[in-house]
Amino acid sequence: MKKDSVKLTREQRQQLEALISAGEASARPLMHARILLKTDYGSEGPRWTQQRIAEALEVGERTIGRVRHRFVEDGLEAALQRRPQPPRPQKRKLDGEQEAQVIALLCGSAPEGFERWSLRLVQQRLIELEIVESVSHETVRQVLKKTNSSRG
Repeated sequence: MKKDSVKLTREQRQQLEALISAGEASARPLMHARILLKTDYGSEGPRWTQQRIAEALEVGERTIGRVRHRFVEDGLEAALQRRPQPPRPQKRKLDGEQEAQVIALLCGSAPEGFERWSLRLVQQRLIELEIVESVSHETVRQVLKKTNSSRG
């Protein structure tokens, strides 16, 4: 028997079968319920192998393994539902005032020794002037693309 063997109780089996027969849930919980029912190593379970389940339900074996693992580790509800996504970092790197300062900087003449502004020059100057602590040249590019500004 595998480390992540699923043993459903009678109540859990009934809950999963009711979920499938109602057919009102989204596709992911329905598929995960089918996976759990087929992989059940309990007394009422069919004990299908991952390969057989993958062929029958047309899902990857890794998906089956993840569903089984989440059931064993976190329980039935966690196995049925989508894993919560980690918090994303703030989308905007520069606020409106900082973007205006980028535009104002570019409206001036290029630094001595340079014919025109490059993205990396703008990046360095923004940090030197302490407009931002750190910024990538890609962020500068996105600001310029959004504002349709010319770097020349």
